[in-house]
Amino acid sequence: MDPENTDSGVCGCCGPLRPRYKRLVDNIFPEDPKDGLSKSDMEKLTFYAVSAPEKLDRIGEYLAEKLSRDVVRHRYGYVVIAMEALDQLLMACHSQSIKPFVESFLRMVAKLLESREPDLQVLGTNSFVKFANIEEDTPSYHRRYDFFVSQFSAMCHSTHEDPETRTRIRVAGIKGLQGVVRKTVNDELQAIIWEPQHMDKLIPSMLFNMQDSEDLDRAGHPSTPSVVGQDGEENPAALAENCFRELLGRAAYGNMNNAVRPVLVHLDNHGLWDPNEFAVSCFRIIMYSIQAQHSHHVIQQVLNHLDTNNRTTPRVRAGIVQVLLETVAIAAKGSVGPTVLEVFNTLLKHLRMSVDLELGESSRRNSSSSVSSVRGKESDERIVQNAIIQTIGFFGGNLPDYQRAEVMMFIMGKVPVYGTPCHTLDTVKIGHQGTKRIQTMLLSSLIMVTSGFKSKSMAAALPPSFLDPLFSISLMEDSELRQLVLEILHNIIDRHDNRAKLRGIRIIPNVSALKFKREKISKQDITFMKKHGQQLYRHIYLGCKEEDNVHKNFELLFTTLAILTIELANEEVVIDLIRLSMALQEMALANEENMPMFIRCGIMALVAAYLNFLSKMIAHLPLCQHVSKVIELRNLDAPYLLPEHVFRDKCQLPESLDKNDRQVYFQASDMAECLAGPGYNVERLSIPYVPQVTGSGLCRADEDRLSRRKSFVDTISLQVDIMSNSLPDKSLLAEEITFETLKKAIDTTGLEEQEREKRRQVMEKFQKAPFEEIAAHCESKANMLHDRLAQIFELTIRPPPSPSGVVSISTGHTQHPSVPVYEMKFPDLCVY
Repeated sequence: MDPENTDSGVCGCCGPLRPRYKRLVDNIFPEDPKDGLSKSDMEKLTFYAVSAPEKLDRIGEYLAEKLSRDVVRHRYGYVVIAMEALDQLLMACHSQSIKPFVESFLRMVAKLLESREPDLQVLGTNSFVKFANIEEDTPSYHRRYDFFVSQFSAMCHSTHEDPETRTRIRVAGIKGLQGVVRKTVNDELQAIIWEPQHMDKLIPSMLFNMQDSEDLDRAGHPSTPSVVGQDGEENPAALAENCFRELLGRAAYGNMNNAVRPVLVHLDNHGLWDPNEFAVSCFRIIMYSIQAQHSHHVIQQVLNHLDTNNRTTPRVRAGIVQVLLETVAIAAKGSVGPTVLEVFNTLLKHLRMSVDLELGESSRRNSSSSVSSVRGKESDERIVQNAIIQTIGFFGGNLPDYQRAEVMMFIMGKVPVYGTPCHTLDTVKIGHQGTKRIQTMLLSSLIMVTSGFKSKSMAAALPPSFLDPLFSISLMEDSELRQLVLEILHNIIDRHDNRAKLRGIRIIPNVSALKFKREKISKQDITFMKKHGQQLYRHIYLGCKEEDNVHKNFELLFTTLAILTIELANEEVVIDLIRLSMALQEMALANEENMPMFIRCGIMALVAAYLNFLSKMIAHLPLCQHVSKVIELRNLDAPYLLPEHVFRDKCQLPESLDKNDRQVYFQASDMAECLAGPGYNVERLSIPYVPQVTGSGLCRADEDRLSRRKSFVDTISLQVDIMSNSLPDKSLLAEEITFETLKKAIDTTGLEEQEREKRRQVMEKFQKAPFEEIAAHCESKANMLHDRLAQIFELTIRPPPSPSGVVSISTGHTQHPSVPVYEMKFPDLCVY
């Protein structure tokens, strides 16, 4: 009979009859636990276990029994010896039979972790960490680590009274979690560790200890921080951060959501969005730790969380947006994935919601008991809006050019523009003030997105779907909006960063000294100017005469003309720009729209500064001499027509501008003489520039809006003119028919001469002017006639009254419901 297989209960009283493995295990325990593990006996036990691996499971069970009794009896010295023996056996044996032994080992570790003694908890944790570092040859199909996740997480939240002991327990808990991560994340059979019930314990435990870190700045750096403090003790915050990085670095594609969601929940539960320094540091760690192709998962999670918290306090939303800014800033350097437009769509939606909330608070200000609290909420909403704008601009500015062009189109599609569905649907509830706020913020974000944008072709950078709404905004009755539009144009057109060299509107003495970067204009850009040049000139022309223009508006208009000259001007464009300048000068002199004197003098100063720049830019000596002569005369006789004088704070403006003083004004005929010769078609300078309307729907809407901006007095005068023209003039009826009147009626020589001269001018224009200009001129006349007829019909023709007498008001216009034909009452003469 084999004594090793004899039941221990029968032969327990006889030492020589005990199984050999039990005798070997008993021999490693000395009489006095202070003597420690017997090394010679431990070597015998190890040799026996390696020689007979089938006995490992029994050795493990027996050691577990002895350890359990020692824990109950508080014989902690023997507990330490038993765990040391288990560790050595675990490190020495790597056979298939180690699986049952591991189960006994884990039961002993669990027994130690369940005790309330900190020393035993630390001892069990250290043994588990050693086990976690062992690479097993075959996967385990039945082993689970649920208990260890829960127990180590509880240790991470230790609240022991003694600070040193508390730190030891927390450090042990973090090490234990790190061991669980290392043991499970690479094992396909342990994918259950990524499930929410485990991540909801792992992640908050790490974050809880990271909150105690005194140096949050280092948390965002991709390098690994030191885990040892200045006093030599291990730092729980650094250990937790290392474990957090390791966990995220091992996260696969399908596990990202489960890893990020507990972070957001922890930040919510602990109120860490305001202030949000810790939240920002956490997401920096996340973005630097995960694989680059998984970045869009994190961004999507933050966006969803922002949607979930759309009704929370403004500062919380601002904190989430700032975290999103950090994530997209890191993700933009790598792979953002398919969420680019989703990011902008969500941000623009929250921007609109923030404006709604701010305007709602503003409308309740009068009824509120505390005005200061309402103003505080408004300022908080401004923080949210500024954070959103910064995020949009920074994210868009770091995208590649092909994606940035799509983002520009996307944002422009969200800007409320008169005459588009966006204007009538999205801005009805927020009113004019809210519409202007949204326009201002979206255009500000467009400035940031377009900053640094370099496009080889203007047609690709400024397609009609982008250019038309942008120019429509440039006709708004708001100088700030017009400034934003011009800055956006500068970002797109100025491909060589020449704006900084201009330094505002001024008479530049030496243009060549500024060393502008310039390339030969491409065929694509020439085609672009032929197609859209008139549209650009028209909006510059109309933008100059706005009554609320300030110094900055004229500066930006000058910069626009200068950049057009540098980037897109050939000989034909130069002639067009000179014609535009002459038209601006004539507009300021004629003053048909009763502009303020500051605007008129500002236009004159703009024309002088630009023609000085243009003449020196094209290096045409006769033109330079003519422009310089006029500027010198202005310095002597009319300094208020130069930018250095008119834009000063205390500049004395004249009461009127003398048209007869031709020496201080630029003359088209003189400029034509200067430019005579090959290269420039100076005959076109004799044709006055007329703003031309393109045929797009938005431009027609612009014309409608401009017509509505005329005063009510103009409408009344139009009605008076129509009525007076419809009545016969009594003076004409009473006029006597004499010989002189008959002679004048018969003598048509003078009329024929005038008619002949008019026909000659028309034929000359149609023979020499470009086809595009002729077509645009004819179209503008047709549109003008159409608009005039529409105004007349609107004033004279009224639909029949409604039977009920009800009149509905919609979008500012009176609508009369239609009446069926069979209910209309016709005059007797019309019925037969």
